Amino acid sequence: MTFFFFLSKSAGLRNINLKLIDESLNIDFTFHLPLYIDTKDWEEEKQRPKNIYLKKYKRLNAILDKLRVSINNFAHRNSGKFQITQRALSKHIKDICNAKETVYPKDSLLYHMDSYIISKKESICKSTYKRYKVFYNLLQRFEGYCSKTLYIHEIDMLVVNKFLSFGKKEEYSENTIYRTVHFMKTILNFAERKGIHTCLRELEIRREKQQRDIITLSEEEILKIKNTQVPRELEKAKNWLLISCYTGQRVSDFMKFTTDKIVKVNGCECLGFVQQKTKKEIILPLHRTVLNLIIANNYSFPEPMDIQQYNADIKNIARVSNLSQIIEARKRKDHRTKIMKVEKWEVLSSHIGRRSFATNFYGKIPTPLLMDATGHSTEQMFLNYINPINEDRILSLSHYFDEMYKKRNSGLTAKNSC
Repeated sequence: MTFFFFLSKSAGLRNINLKLIDESLNIDFTFHLPLYIDTKDWEEEKQRPKNIYLKKYKRLNAILDKLRVSINNFAHRNSGKFQITQRALSKHIKDICNAKETVYPKDSLLYHMDSYIISKKESICKSTYKRYKVFYNLLQRFEGYCSKTLYIHEIDMLVVNKFLSFGKKEEYSENTIYRTVHFMKTILNFAERKGIHTCLRELEIRREKQQRDIITLSEEEILKIKNTQVPRELEKAKNWLLISCYTGQRVSDFMKFTTDKIVKVNGCECLGFVQQKTKKEIILPLHRTVLNLIIANNYSFPEPMDIQQYNADIKNIARVSNLSQIIEARKRKDHRTKIMKVEKWEVLSSHIGRRSFATNFYGKIPTPLLMDATGHSTEQMFLNYINPINEDRILSLSHYFDEMYKKRNSGLTAKNSC
């Protein structure tokens, strides 16, 4: 079945129309849908809104995907029962467009995915829940792309390979594509534990080595920020940025730091708190830089900030501090992130402090002690935070090479002079 969504030629807010063709079912119909969009926001080639992530167009695009799936299912399910007429399809289309929620068949992939997410909601952190919903929404779009319901027992390598092609065509990052595939495997496992047969054991998906952009601040750059005078309205964010670089915590944790959480352990001032994401209890010795900031602020932490405002402010702080080195990094353009050349300050975000902490102290402090501070359960997870290109360690290694070369040559010179 072929679907062709289009607008009338005139400008302004227009109806979306649907041309539907299926020779095997003797279908060649055109429908005026009860859906509207401004012509400037419509992408003819992809037959959908240009930005499917804007709130008002996210729902519209979901309805277009749902129409593809539901009309195709309806026509083929009923083709042997009665003649598929334009009137019958028109009523079905109206019901789909007016439906407030979608009910998935109990043997479909999305039904089991929804059940899994609901079952895990109370035991996972907010960020993991949001990530699961990203996978769920992506597979909804994939169903629209396929114009069919994905049933749990049909998920095989053909479906997986088609999904990989879809993801690349839509320019999703490889990380998002492969994490979604592995989430699909998790759902198949979930279904198998309920006694449902799947093709799980037939799936051979190699876990791709993902290229990750690890952007960190070197110790020199942190000192540069520390010594830069910033406008008064940026001082609070600057202090939080320095605190994050010397405590290694997530923004969801360090923004809740207060001096009543400071405890003394054998005379050492530490922060005692429970990480929001991992629920781990952390006792973190305070770096002298953090203590000095607290003392300078009348023995208190800065006031908490809105995360979006914090992200915007630290970019401005890095710009004022002249962190203008040109780097390759993934940056959002329109509704996709792409690798491009940018000035370093442009890509700073709230996680920069945690990554910088792990990178700057790695190799100088025993890794198990750093993991106690960051709350990572395994060294592999911790190493994901390390920037492999660490200039300080490269220069240290170069220094050792030079010293060894000098010693070797001085030894040879002395031997030859004897």
